[in-house]
Order: sequence, then structure tokens, then C-alpha cells
Amino acid sequence: MDVHEALYTTRMMRRMHEDPIPLEAQARILDAAIRAPNGGNTQRWHFLAVDDPKTKAQLAEVYRLCRAREYADIAAGGLAKPAHDPVAHAETMRKIKDSGDYFTEHFTDIPLLLFVFAIDDHGGANIYPAIWSALLAARAEGIGGVITTVLRYEAEQVMELLEVPVEAGWNMTAMLALGYPRGRWGVAANRRPVQEVSSRNRWGQDFGVTVDEPLWNGVPEN
Repeated sequence: MDVHEALYTTRMMRRMHEDPIPLEAQARILDAAIRAPNGGNTQRWHFLAVDDPKTKAQLAEVYRLCRAREYADIAAGGLAKPAHDPVAHAETMRKIKDSGDYFTEHFTDIPLLLFVFAIDDHGGANIYPAIWSALLAARAEGIGGVITTVLRYEAEQVMELLEVPVEAGWNMTAMLALGYPRGRWGVAANRRPVQEVSSRNRWGQDFGVTVDEPLWNGVPEN
């Protein structure tokens, strides 16, 4: 797959089929992830794959409670404030909530949950490149995914359930849910153009280029 196709069409997929992901595909995804750059090549990361039905059922209950807390924070104005166009943002949030509702209701059907842990990761600089590499590698396999940090509300409970050695300094960064998507891949259409979100040399100065349409034409290379 052309790298630009992967970059332009990888999006969050919350509706997935129940089909299991072959171990060979999981290995390719994680092997790509661990090639990501990280400070000093310390590789202070750990990826915990969960596909056990009983464990997923336990996590589903925790996830449901955490999501309710997150949406209470959103309703209170503490999270997800729009940086522009509040009307469009409200519609986007409605769609996300709808797909999130489906995700929560079908949590135990998700084929693979991939928990990502790190030590002393300053702002995620070491772990998030690996997370994004995992999602791009999954895209190349035809596997969809979504990254969520909702479980941060009950991180201690989750790490206890998963028997994470917290005394060694491990912290939960995120959870990836992976599966073969029910939706379609496509270039995100609801993005503000480059010139509206970029400056040059000083904040607010003209970036110097106008980009009116996505610069990848949507046609995979041979």
C-alpha cells in the first residue's frame, strides 16, 4: 500500500466484525510499531494484547462506567471544546457519540484489545509514534482500529485486572481496539485547510501556501 494512501485514509473505526485477527497479522502490526522512533532507543513500552472473552467482559463494564464519566465531563464543558465552528463541532460530536454508543454496546465482540504502556514518557513523545505506526500497519492489513483513553478514569482498576507491574513505573497510555471494519476507508473531508491551522515564523503570519483540496488524489499507486 502506498504510504500516502495509508496516511490519508486511516481513520477511527468503531464498528467492527467479530472475526478474529490472525496472529500473523498481529505480529506484523506490532513489529511495525516497535520500529517507531523513541528517545534514546530506550524502548520503554509494552503492548498487552487482550482477546480472552472473560477479560473483555470485565473490561466492558469498566469501559461503560468510564465513558459515562467522560460524557458527564463533556456536558459540563470540561472536555472537547470546539476550536472553531461550534455548530459543525456539535454535529461531529453527535456522530462520534453514535458510533461510540455502538462501540460500547459491542465491546465484548471486539476481536482484539491492545493496551499500550510506557515508563517516563514525557507527553507521549516516545509512545505515540508507535501507536500511530500500529494503526497504519493495521490499515495496510485491512484492519480498522480506534484509540481510546477513556479508561484513564479507572486506570488503577484496569492495571490491577491486567496484572500490570505498576511498582516498576508502568503507566497506561491508551487502548487500541482492532478488528475488520464494517465501515469504508476514505479521506477525511471535515478538515480545516493547511493555511487556516498553520503559520510561518510567528503565530498568525501567513504560512505561504494555500491548499484547497487534499493533496493526495485518492488513486492508489500501482
